[in-house]
Amino acid sequence: MVAATVWAGLGGMALSAFAAASPLPFQSEPVFLGLLATDTVPLWPLLITASLANTAGSMVTHAIGRAAGAGGSRWLPLSDRRRARAEAWFARWGRWSLLLSWAPGGDILVALSGLARLPVLQTLALVAFAKTARYAALAGLARLVTG
Repeated sequence: MVAATVWAGLGGMALSAFAAASPLPFQSEPVFLGLLATDTVPLWPLLITASLANTAGSMVTHAIGRAAGAGGSRWLPLSDRRRARAEAWFARWGRWSLLLSWAPGGDILVALSGLARLPVLQTLALVAFAKTARYAALAGLARLVTG
C-alpha cells in the first residue's frame, strides 16, 4: 500500500510539474508542498521527479517557440513585428535570462529561447538548473517552516 501511494504521489507530481511548465495555466507548487507536508513521498524522489518533469515541460515550450520561429505555431501565434521584437529582447538579455525560468512568466523566456533558436542543450542545462534550484529552495523553506 505504501509503494502504491508513493508511485501515485510521484505520478501526480510529474503531471502537475510538466503541465506547469507548458503553455497550460497550472501551478505545481501546491502539489509539491502538499506531498512534502503529508510526507507521502520521500524528499529526494519528489525533488527529482518535480525537476525532471518541469524541465521536460519547459523543453516542450522551447519546441513551441522554435516552431513559431520557423513559420508559426498555433500555440504561439506571432506577427512578424512581434516576432522581431521578441527576438531583439532575447538577443539583448540572452540565454542567462533562462535562470529565471522558474519565476512567474518564466515560460515566456523559455518560449523566446526557442524562438531565438538557442541550442537545445544550452536551454536544457540552464532550465534544469533553475527548475531544480527552485524546488530545492522550496523544499528547504518548507522544512524550515514546519520544523
